[in-house]
Amino acid sequence: MAFGSSSTAGTRLVVPYPAWLELMLRDEFGIQMINEFDKRMINVINRGVGGEEASTELRRMQSDVIDEKPALVIWQVGTNAVFHSDDPRFAFEKVVNAIAEGLDRLAKIPADVILMDSQYTTAVVEKPEKKQLSDTMVKRVSELAEAAGVDVFRRYALMEYWQKTIAMRELIDPADTDVLHLSDWATRNVTEVLFNQIKKAVNGAGFT
Repeated sequence: MAFGSSSTAGTRLVVPYPAWLELMLRDEFGIQMINEFDKRMINVINRGVGGEEASTELRRMQSDVIDEKPALVIWQVGTNAVFHSDDPRFAFEKVVNAIAEGLDRLAKIPADVILMDSQYTTAVVEKPEKKQLSDTMVKRVSELAEAAGVDVFRRYALMEYWQKTIAMRELIDPADTDVLHLSDWATRNVTEVLFNQIKKAVNGAGFT
């Protein structure tokens, strides 16, 4: 289950990461045969809604995530709290508290959880005050994940590292006037790193 905002839902010209992740997982793990009458296919259900944040996503967490009984939840958080930092719906502490509450709810179901933190794009790092807020949000997400005993996919650090050798314009959707959303290249490469982390965890747990 992929849960989050626009970088989960996808934009007009860029295929979102859940679609790429589903292809990668199916290619790696194939169809699981339970018995001769029962086959299980890996499905990545996309429950992203553009413009949302943890503080607005809680109201649909039960119906969109928990009721679907997922084996794994990837919850993408933090970006809109920075991008819309002047909007009271996305007040920083309100979002942080919502992430904590959401993790409490997810802890009650038999699913693994990965928190995906913010993207590193112009809109959330170019201005010093935005960069500082982004850094703080990433730190708080990490702290919340540690307290809840869940993993973090550190997208922000990954993209910041890429900036050493890759121009920011290559990481951003060229059609995005907000300079917020990832390019097709960045989306696919972020997904590949996420897939490899999931694959490592699966193999380490002894599953086939």
